[in-house]
Amino acid sequence: MVEYYEPAKNDSLRVGIGKNDFLPFIQKGYTLMLPENKEIKGVLIFLEDSKYDNKNRSSKQMYMQASENDFAVLSISTEIPLDFYFSKSSMISTHNVIREVFDKHHLPNDNIFFLGASLVGHRAMRYIKFIKESDLKFQLNIKGIVTCNFTMDFTRKWYQHKRDIRLNRIDLWEPTFINYLLETYLGGTPKTNPESYHNFSSYSYSDEKNENIKIYKDYGVRAYIEPAIKYKLTKQLRTLYENNSVDIVGFLAELNLIGNENTELIVLQPKDNLSPSKNAQSTWNAIHKGELMDWILKQTEK
Repeated sequence: MVEYYEPAKNDSLRVGIGKNDFLPFIQKGYTLMLPENKEIKGVLIFLEDSKYDNKNRSSKQMYMQASENDFAVLSISTEIPLDFYFSKSSMISTHNVIREVFDKHHLPNDNIFFLGASLVGHRAMRYIKFIKESDLKFQLNIKGIVTCNFTMDFTRKWYQHKRDIRLNRIDLWEPTFINYLLETYLGGTPKTNPESYHNFSSYSYSDEKNENIKIYKDYGVRAYIEPAIKYKLTKQLRTLYENNSVDIVGFLAELNLIGNENTELIVLQPKDNLSPSKNAQSTWNAIHKGELMDWILKQTEK
């Protein structure tokens, strides 16, 4: 196990209009789990926060399966708390850490997989888009993506949160926080600046072109969703439209339309996740990691 994190800045970022709407910077750095076998066959990458995800909360769930199959696991954090990768500087920071880790630890640039739920998955999609559209010398040879219950359509997300705020029946910290960030960094709302929201989204139902889909055409994609329809209805008064599952299903449909037949959808049922919480992290926690590793190994054979 190798771990390196820089001290966090003694400063904070504004995340809302209130006088206390600030979040402190977090530690920039990485955690790398190396398999016991010196011959590494691939790398699983998670773009996790160093504080809010307890450094490597999601990636550590893959350590055993990865090590048994000679895969390294790399978790990377920028200094931005709850980083949505609005800024190119965040993605450049992540890219530089990846390049340095691969060089320093002699990781093979082969059989690279990005995995994650919630913001971890969203960051992966943003980072992949960034490197595909850049002329950076170092490029990862990405084999596949594992998406788990995260927002792809930020036009839909904005409207979801506007409804939450209007109804005022749940804790509104997240809806107000995310919509503040979206409106600040995307230059308005989906009504005033729809193209900015479409460009930021991996997939958007309201985007007739969906140009971003082409970026992911050549990757194996396994998607996990947990609609939890009854839970969201009774606990949050949310409709089917206020559900990350619709984004991911739409994303897979568009991938198939452009010729990517290497996709798979896994739908978790209530019996699969007994946690009282129904969110992206609990969905990830409930995934059968051994079976997921089997899928990753099959991708390496293609």
